[in-house]
Amino acid sequence: MFIDEVRISVAAGKGGDGVVSFRREKYVPRGGPDGGNGGRGGHVYLRVDRGLSTLNDLRYKRRFKAEAGANGGKNNRTGKSGHDLVIRVPPGTMVFLDEPGSERLLCDLTGENEVFLAARGGRGGRGNAAFAGPTYQAPRFAEKGEPGEERRLRLELKLLADVGLVGYPNAGKSTLLSVISAARPKVADYPFTTLSPVLGVVGIGDESFVVADLPGLVEEAHKGVGLGHRFLRHSERTRLLLHLVDLAAEGEDPLAIWELVNSELAAYSGELAKKPQIVVGTKIELPRARENWPLFQQVLTEKGYEVYAISAVTGEGVKELLYRVAARLKELPLPKAEVPAHWEAHPSLAEDGGFRVIKEEDGVFRLEGERLLKRIARYDLNQEEAVFRLQKYLRRRGVEEALKKAGVKEGDLVRAGEVEFIYYGEPDEF
Repeated sequence: MFIDEVRISVAAGKGGDGVVSFRREKYVPRGGPDGGNGGRGGHVYLRVDRGLSTLNDLRYKRRFKAEAGANGGKNNRTGKSGHDLVIRVPPGTMVFLDEPGSERLLCDLTGENEVFLAARGGRGGRGNAAFAGPTYQAPRFAEKGEPGEERRLRLELKLLADVGLVGYPNAGKSTLLSVISAARPKVADYPFTTLSPVLGVVGIGDESFVVADLPGLVEEAHKGVGLGHRFLRHSERTRLLLHLVDLAAEGEDPLAIWELVNSELAAYSGELAKKPQIVVGTKIELPRARENWPLFQQVLTEKGYEVYAISAVTGEGVKELLYRVAARLKELPLPKAEVPAHWEAHPSLAEDGGFRVIKEEDGVFRLEGERLLKRIARYDLNQEEAVFRLQKYLRRRGVEEALKKAGVKEGDLVRAGEVEFIYYGEPDEF
């Protein structure tokens, strides 16, 4: 089974909570605060593994969660950070943010061992020792750990190959690949088409390159007819196309078949149709192919194409073709990733620091804003001091003023993500 598209959910680990603790030592009647910080939650990474060629490993397991950070401890002990989770993907994997109305390309993983941060672990909460200072020496307050990021991702694989074999079904693509490489695609003496792409490494002289055998294209493949439309994306990565045409097909005009396949390539992608192309007439060992070859070669040569005739069965013309392919590849540039896996591509780094207040009903208001909600979630509202600190923070950020403009009154309920609290007006100093 060849899987080239999957949807997964990734969740980074929650940060550990900070703790409230005070030193308890003999002859030290008033020990200072010594509550440690919580550990960071584990990140979720995607890493390229050249040993993989499909997304089959992600076919059944669709949810991935990294380890949470440990809580802090007494004596200023910081909690252990959660272990990072690494998901292996094949080279050529494109990562899209799969959220309603916001699907966009995050990165294109093409390089060996290339890594992308898919979800960032939550920061650990600070213990009360972190809040101690000259003017406030005994804080009875500690932060909760920050939740880890959660993302829904769509992974799409575009095979990385130097050469793509395209053509009508039964043109001899699989047979040629089995002859020139160690790949073993299914080959039969009856008409059928390859059901999934197959990669093979070809060595000729001192050169080597990767060839992809793609499922055959039929008329209107770009509209979903046949199987070829599902795999046309894999030819987008190639630098050179070998367009194979069966010169011995009964009742078929080789030139008409060549034009049909080219029109399907152009209908799918204008860029794909512009790729360098070498035309290869196959099955030249058969009498009908010998008859069709002179006209086929003449017409396509006049159109400016390089044309070769081969027989994968007898080996005629195969070595000459491979040497020419190796020479052409030296002239062609290597493909570039559409979006490199830089940190800047991560969606959380572009989050807006703003917020807004929504009145849901009389006496009930809701705060929205990713950064604001993350900060509020760090306050443990079971601690009286945390409630006062949250009020002061909301005042500094202008949230209290925005609530007043929206009509909030003392005793009204304010919701911020999973946190709910009662509005009491301006905080007292402590």
